[in-house]
Amino acid sequence: MRALLVDHSAPAGLRLGQAPDPTPAPHQALIRVAATSFNYGEIRHILEGAPDGAVLGWDAAGVVERAAADGSGPAAGTPVVTLAPDGAWAELRAVDTDLIGVVPAGADLGAISTVPVAGASALRALHRLGPILGRRVLVTGATGGVGRYAVQLARLGGAYVVASTGHPEAHGDGLRALGAHEVISEPAALDAPVDGVVDVIGGRQLVEAYERLAENGTLVAVGHSAGEGENFPFGALFGGEGRHNRSLTTFFLLSCTGLGPDLAWLADRVAAGALDPQISWRGSWAKAAEAAEALLGRRLHGKAVLDVG
Repeated sequence: MRALLVDHSAPAGLRLGQAPDPTPAPHQALIRVAATSFNYGEIRHILEGAPDGAVLGWDAAGVVERAAADGSGPAAGTPVVTLAPDGAWAELRAVDTDLIGVVPAGADLGAISTVPVAGASALRALHRLGPILGRRVLVTGATGGVGRYAVQLARLGGAYVVASTGHPEAHGDGLRALGAHEVISEPAALDAPVDGVVDVIGGRQLVEAYERLAENGTLVAVGHSAGEGENFPFGALFGGEGRHNRSLTTFFLLSCTGLGPDLAWLADRVAAGALDPQISWRGSWAKAAEAAEALLGRRLHGKAVLDVG
């Protein structure tokens, strides 16, 4: 099969080449990939440390080529969206059936390929905040893939949404169109405490956001794009009036159960137009280096989609 192979001598560390077809385990379906989407974390961190010849990639949408031998999962010919720790950047991938979501017939599989990491991470982060109807929710890094899904999902869930971005003058209108009630430059600019935070930045902004949590509030650390540590000043974790029962939590997406239904639900919302995948770059996987370099250079705000084949 053809695949995007890690090649550290090539532009952006990727080249199109040949790789062995995957051999599915009994609980895995074989998927013919139609499109994949890049995530900053896999390009910035996973690709950098991967050996030459590896086939990486978390997100892919396509059609079931061969159903799982154990009878689980969708039948051959079903359009699906898939999540796995690798194998998305290829014509064929073998995927555990509990990490497969069924996609509505006729949906744009390129748009659907944005769902797995960005959409599911945003959804699971919001679940950890508990009921958000009528609550104030802050989303940091709101112009990225996870952030844009989190803004939309929080608004759909009935939250008062505050979106944080380093350039509110450039991205404010777009974020308001997605559902943000307010757009600010950083958590320190909040004019009132928030009940929940979906943090995609880490570092100083995470510390600032935690300081702005209301009583019983929760901060979910999803991303760490700042590339810096979290240094809490003395007293930041004290309790007290207005600071009772505040929490900071993390999660690992692939350790979450029930992701298949989440992927299917998100895909259905994207196909119906209720969620905008916010694709900012789309092209053939032959131009993968162009997309990867734009992502690393922070020139993309949203998702990069590669059409396979």
